[in-house]
Amino acid sequence: MKANPKKSTKIHLTSKEKSELLIEGIATVILLILLNLAVYMILIQIIETNRSVDDMLFNIKASIYNTFYSQHSSSLKLPLLIFMMTIDLIVLYWRLIRRYKQMQQRHIISELHYISNGHLDHRIPFELGGDAGRLIDSINVLVDSTVAAIEEERRIEQTKDELITNVSHDIRTPLTSVIGYLGLIEEKQYKSEEDLLKYTHTAYIKSKQMKVLVDDLFEYTKVRQSNSPLNIITFDIQQLIEQLVVDYEWPASQQKMEIDFQSPYEHISMTGDPEKLVRVFDNLLSNALKYGVGGSEIIITIKKTNTDVYISIKNNGPEIPNESLEHLFDRFYRVESSRSKQTGGTGLGLAIAQSIINLHEGSINATSTNGWTSFNIVLPLQLKQKI
Repeated sequence: MKANPKKSTKIHLTSKEKSELLIEGIATVILLILLNLAVYMILIQIIETNRSVDDMLFNIKASIYNTFYSQHSSSLKLPLLIFMMTIDLIVLYWRLIRRYKQMQQRHIISELHYISNGHLDHRIPFELGGDAGRLIDSINVLVDSTVAAIEEERRIEQTKDELITNVSHDIRTPLTSVIGYLGLIEEKQYKSEEDLLKYTHTAYIKSKQMKVLVDDLFEYTKVRQSNSPLNIITFDIQQLIEQLVVDYEWPASQQKMEIDFQSPYEHISMTGDPEKLVRVFDNLLSNALKYGVGGSEIIITIKKTNTDVYISIKNNGPEIPNESLEHLFDRFYRVESSRSKQTGGTGLGLAIAQSIINLHEGSINATSTNGWTSFNIVLPLQLKQKI
């Protein structure tokens, strides 16, 4: 979007509008002169046609005469002239200002029509005071919010399209294998029972891959919602991680890796949804085993302050390229697509983990340097119950 233009200090009138103002001023002056003469003539007529009040008005006539014709009345004539001119100037100024504000409104309406015709990168450039200024600011704010809503809607639509494309692609590959092997079985194109078992086993494995993808996709759509319900209870986060470490000790030993949990505390009490947090740590430990091939150690550390708990899970497997670090938590992103297909990754695990951490009002990031890849998590010790 283009940057907003610099606001002008005033509205520049066209030659036609300046002519209108001049004509308005001349017409007003003429009308004021005619009005003054009319009032004067009416007063004269009233005085001359009302004989019964001649005596009462004699002094008024004499005063008027003395005011305008007497050489000794300059002290009265000057204030009267100033008063009349002041009234005339006020009327003239009021009419010109009213007409000028009408022209301002025309310019604002013209700018608004220009924006409504699809020029959403344009803003009304005038800087005015009073109600007109507040109106312009309100219109510009409204246009900004409308543009932001349109862009957000486009982003959501693009996200939906990408999601459908990615899901379709990831499901189609194993589904093609399932249909292919089941087709061979259906057409009895196998030579032995061993071939039959091989075909069914392959179809079963591919079906499990599809189920994992569907489950991850379902979980991802749930935790992506900011109002996703959390079963918040008080639990021991250290005990939770210790139990997960025990569960992963055997798979780690199969890959000749050791899991080392380092903590200076006996227990750490916090509030949150332990079931969802188990999903986070289970995903991180699983990834450390899957993608830490060639590494020998997984180290988990935990620290706390008065308000937060800091958890780090790192392994000394292959480092993640810098260009990939900033995309790790994007859905369906894989650092190495071939390696992910081999390990059965859906590309949703880290996106789910980040969403769960966000629901707990925490943060998660990844670093990969000096031979260590680390995932760092910050969680509040006390999480408010969400309604």
